[in-house]
Amino acid sequence: MRRPQLDIQLKTPEQIEKMRAAGLVVAEALRRMREAVAPGVSTADLDAIAETTIRGAGAVPSFKGYHGFPASICSSVNEQIVHAIPSPEQVLADGDLISIDCGAVLDGWHGDAAITVGVGEVDPALLRMAEVAEDAMWAGIAAAARGAASGKGRLTDISHAVERAVRKAGRYGIVDGYGGHGIGTEMHQDPHVLNHGRPGKGPRLVPGLALAIEPMITMGSPRTAELADGWTVVTRDGSRAAHVEHSMALLPDGVWVLTAFDGGRARLGDLVTARQPSTTPTT
Repeated sequence: MRRPQLDIQLKTPEQIEKMRAAGLVVAEALRRMREAVAPGVSTADLDAIAETTIRGAGAVPSFKGYHGFPASICSSVNEQIVHAIPSPEQVLADGDLISIDCGAVLDGWHGDAAITVGVGEVDPALLRMAEVAEDAMWAGIAAAARGAASGKGRLTDISHAVERAVRKAGRYGIVDGYGGHGIGTEMHQDPHVLNHGRPGKGPRLVPGLALAIEPMITMGSPRTAELADGWTVVTRDGSRAAHVEHSMALLPDGVWVLTAFDGGRARLGDLVTARQPSTTPTT
């Protein structure tokens, strides 16, 4: 079923179960890459881990071949915000900050998530920025859950919650023009989910809605530039950036964070659906 204005795909509980399976594949790939991040490791090494994990679970990397993208992950280091292409020449060094974005499709359904990880000994201010981005993501997911439960929630309630969490935490740039999105039988669907804005606008937050929530923030200006490779987005002022993401779905009794092993329980408590999410990926 699709809502008419923006072609929003609403999922049945059974379809959301399938998205959960894809989400767990992504969660496991990110777990293994997080453990592998260290000085001397290349972003191509991380990409190989992702591809092996995804294909080993019977899934296919969502990113590989998407509009010609050549890899299974986006590996954005330091001033790179999103969409950086893994390379054997990009070798991580002590003090770097890397965002790893990963997607998988299983049985026709997509999962999509991202983490930001410090490499070795990292400036605490950079780690704090990554923490702020993650807190803002969870604030957005919580706003979606509360909005759906009340029956009054609108899409920009998520955007407002993300922005408010970032603004309260300090002077960070919120990247404009990039944000979250609907997800389901395609990796990117309507609606686009900005990381800033006034609440109470846009489509209603209803059961069956599945979204990827992904704040992107910087230590400096939010202005961006795209490199000559046609993919990599960087900060114009060279400041470091952080990017995190989870895919989530709204059910009649709560939210399900499809790419979190615990379904979001640790961060969201009773806002999470009463369904008991499995904690291991499909193999």
